[in-house]
Amino acid sequence: MRNILLIILFLVCGGVSHSQELNCLITVNADQVSQTNQQIFKTLERSLNDFVNKNKWTNRKVKENEKVNAQMFITITNFESNRFEGNIQIQSSRPVYNTSYDSPVFNYKDGQFNFEYIEFQPLVLNENVFESNLVGVISYYVYVILGLDADTFSLEGGTEHFRKAQQITTQAQGTSYSGWDQNTDRSRFELVDNLLSNTYREYRIAMYNYHRKGLDILGDNNSTGKQVIAGTMKLFETMIKRRPNAFLIQTFFDAKSEEIQNIFSDGPKVDIVQLKETLNRVAPLYSSTWNDIKY
Repeated sequence: MRNILLIILFLVCGGVSHSQELNCLITVNADQVSQTNQQIFKTLERSLNDFVNKNKWTNRKVKENEKVNAQMFITITNFESNRFEGNIQIQSSRPVYNTSYDSPVFNYKDGQFNFEYIEFQPLVLNENVFESNLVGVISYYVYVILGLDADTFSLEGGTEHFRKAQQITTQAQGTSYSGWDQNTDRSRFELVDNLLSNTYREYRIAMYNYHRKGLDILGDNNSTGKQVIAGTMKLFETMIKRRPNAFLIQTFFDAKSEEIQNIFSDGPKVDIVQLKETLNRVAPLYSSTWNDIKY
């Protein structure tokens, strides 16, 4: 009996230690392509889901309930032979402590996604060589997702993941694929470079404060949680004084604007006038959303 119990324990522990980190749904949409045979797109979709969800991206032991929930929507706009062009929308979320709510963390559209793919070809990440733009882009965003998620649980906890993403951008330099060029605004290079730069450190502090010190205590202490979240917006003011129109600020509010509106439209009052002034300074593109904060 003791030996049987040991075997069961070994299998359980082994299953946890080799568990993958992501629960990611990848959808490939080729409706814009006049292609009678849609099978290659379905094969691509299955292969990408297997690649992301069955690959081991870190050395962490991850339980099932600790997996990061994410989605990738790939829209193919042009297809010829084995060449694909399109865009990719990436979304991720994380659970809020003591609630059933998942908070959006990342919501980003990359409009420069072109790659080559032959049906049934294996998708493998070679960490030392940039061999495939399809694998490179998907792996890059996996590491960004993991890094941002880690940043919401511990201060600058995502650094190792961002460095992995940065390594991919370095390897991609000099290739003919778009989206990697360090001289192009809002490229993959710029996104991860900013995430690792001290110039934008307030962004990562804000990610931690907003989620761990703000959202995660709303259920137990709504007033304090709101005050922390409102105070977090001040960090972005500091950042835009140094770097107006910072790329990272837009990525934050692309994911968070609706959530912020909902948080401050109910429950214990905070200084809404001051909050709106701050939000309009740091994220003027969402002024109509801030105007809907009516509490």
